[in-house]
Amino acid sequence: MSKRASGILWGIAGVVAAVLLWETYKWLGPEDGIAIGDLIIFPRTTDIAMPHSWDVLARLFEPVTRAEGADMLWWAVLQAAAFSLGIAALGWLIGVTFGLGLALLMQRWITAESAVLPWVVLSQTVPLIAIAPLVKRWGSEITIGSFQWENWMSVAVIASYLAFFPVAVSALRGLKSPETADIDLFRAYSASWWTTLRKLRLPSSVPYLMPALRLAAANAVVGTVVAEVSIGLGGGIGRMIIEFAATASGDPAKTYAPILGAVLIGLVSAGLVALIGVGLRRYTRGEVPA
Repeated sequence: MSKRASGILWGIAGVVAAVLLWETYKWLGPEDGIAIGDLIIFPRTTDIAMPHSWDVLARLFEPVTRAEGADMLWWAVLQAAAFSLGIAALGWLIGVTFGLGLALLMQRWITAESAVLPWVVLSQTVPLIAIAPLVKRWGSEITIGSFQWENWMSVAVIASYLAFFPVAVSALRGLKSPETADIDLFRAYSASWWTTLRKLRLPSSVPYLMPALRLAAANAVVGTVVAEVSIGLGGGIGRMIIEFAATASGDPAKTYAPILGAVLIGLVSAGLVALIGVGLRRYTRGEVPA
């Protein structure tokens, strides 16, 4: 069995295991959940809190609302997922570009690494929900001719904020990974910094970079969904989760539809990054975890 076929089978097995775990707990768990004191550590198993997996699946093929001409739920979720995926992709692209730029800067000058790296690490300690309104407010004050800052641009910036960190750190490790003997050989031939970067350091950084690109894609998706909720951007999965949660008591299965949409965004993002990995396969003999 090929490695790819084995990975697909393991992925299917993981989905089946998750469904079995869900249904087993719903069957055996108490209706009021499991609590320690006032803290609920396992959820309630009522149909409102935990609908059956097949009910969630069946709900996807029903209209969003009872209004005449309402779209099917799966189509509405797919449209919202495509909207959020586009923003996440833009955020990922910005984050990767910025992260690579920082890594090149820090590798080129050790002083820059000492000055910038602590701030790169510190940036990830700021809660995303705290900076989202700030980014929206700052963006709304940008005026360049007829250009007007849109809310979706703020979401893309927030997504890039989460995406750049793993790229910057892992790319720096990769750029510094070549053996001293290899670097000395390039110096012996009087190779310029650009030549050494292009022919030695960048190819050597690919095994470090690919896991970081996947992590950055996941971070961009999470940042997009959370930012959509924080700044109230409509049309995406994040806002749909909030809107459907408001009707959870009357239509609990519907609440889980946008969550499945978020999972779909993550899978598509991972697949697109995997395509990049195919193009760089000759440089990825062994990946290094981010």
